[in-house]
Amino acid sequence: MLSNSLLKIRFALGLSVLVITPIGFLTKAYQGPLAHWVNDSLGGLLYVTFWCMIAAFINLQWSEKSIAVTVLLITSLLEFAQLWHPPFLTWLRSFYLGKVVLGTTFVWSDFIYYVLGAWLGWWWLKKIKTKIPVSR
Repeated sequence: MLSNSLLKIRFALGLSVLVITPIGFLTKAYQGPLAHWVNDSLGGLLYVTFWCMIAAFINLQWSEKSIAVTVLLITSLLEFAQLWHPPFLTWLRSFYLGKVVLGTTFVWSDFIYYVLGAWLGWWWLKKIKTKIPVSR
């Protein structure tokens, strides 16, 4: 059974996911000033941060650093996978969710936003765990 503080951390992580998710999807639909940057770059930053929150929610024992580095590595692999177009990936990318999760176009500058997203995820997780000390 989880302690009260671990439940609070999990609640904060769940709330974080509930905040980041609609903002991330809205970046894909945004049509105002700097729309290209918001759709692609800001969306990538939020994507990595989102996965950091999900990973922490799944396993509260993982360190913030290991989560941020692992999510950054996986996201980077997914970026490189955009250079690969086998039929099953093309089929998955034909759906909105597949397009959003897997991406469609390799862009070197995305890595800048992935690093920033991993840093934001690390920082956010640190803040949550600092505000809610774990009692044993």
